[in-house]
Amino acid sequence: MTVPSATGRVVIGGSTGFMGRHLAPRFRDAGREVVTISRSGADLRWDDQPGIDAAVDGASLVVGLAGKSVNCRYTPENRAAIFRSRLDTTAALSGAIARAAEPPPLWVNSSTATIYRHAEDRPMTESTGEIGSGFSVEVAKAWERALFADDLPDTRRVALRSAIVLGHGGVLGPLKNLARLGLGGAQHDGRWPIGRARRAAGTGHEFGARRGRQRFSWVHVDDVARIIDFVEQNPSLEGPVNAAAPHPVDNATFMDTVRRVLGVPFGPPMPRWMLELGAIGIRTETELILKSRWVLPEKLEAAGFVFAYPTLEPALRESFDRARSAA
Repeated sequence: MTVPSATGRVVIGGSTGFMGRHLAPRFRDAGREVVTISRSGADLRWDDQPGIDAAVDGASLVVGLAGKSVNCRYTPENRAAIFRSRLDTTAALSGAIARAAEPPPLWVNSSTATIYRHAEDRPMTESTGEIGSGFSVEVAKAWERALFADDLPDTRRVALRSAIVLGHGGVLGPLKNLARLGLGGAQHDGRWPIGRARRAAGTGHEFGARRGRQRFSWVHVDDVARIIDFVEQNPSLEGPVNAAAPHPVDNATFMDTVRRVLGVPFGPPMPRWMLELGAIGIRTETELILKSRWVLPEKLEAAGFVFAYPTLEPALRESFDRARSAA
């Protein structure tokens, strides 16, 4: 697959996160003007709406990536910040596009494959996927509603429903450390009490897959960048697009592959009670590793996209800087 080089200004909202730090230099290396927006450390801040309006007017591509990390405890304060950070920044981009004399032809905005239900029975695609329930799903639904809320007739919009993104750093950093400490086994679900408040807020993970069989959909960060290029050059792609490699695995296989690539011979399974206590200690949620995410890239493959990293082990080897011949 050959994708022609695109030109013109790119506006990246949420430029200091994992994806933004990957995309901005890539676009610049391709000779494109890049304007970044973030709370700090960027060309523009989110409270500078006139500056955002000027950057978006005449741009070729707007990429929205902003949002507080969900790798936190789902306290009321964090839940509000997770919603606010996505909805306010998406509204800022949408308003800028609506006011533009020369609106961008494409706006690609982050979403998440977590929008689909816990799936152990079959994969979720854009045409057959079933939307789930709970706090994380409500965040994803609200984020996509904000993307498509305004009437923007001259701008094609894509909600990039990304699976777990692999690359240098990101989610793999802590996993690498755990594996090397001998804690890189499969994460086993189990029964765990869910209090009334957490149940009402939709933040408690219900017992599902057994013995590390929860599905793990993933995508390499280089392929996410290539997907954005491909979407830009294929005007038939719009609406929700699953950004997920075509060969997902289960959690046990994922952790086994992590250990093999790192040369770690053994990692005992981690039971739910241990995961819950650990999540409290490091201020995160077990849903992030226990929900079964089984997602396939139906739209991309139908349009002819070819993944550079369709299978897991090469993606992990690149992410860990491990040559194929490494132990």
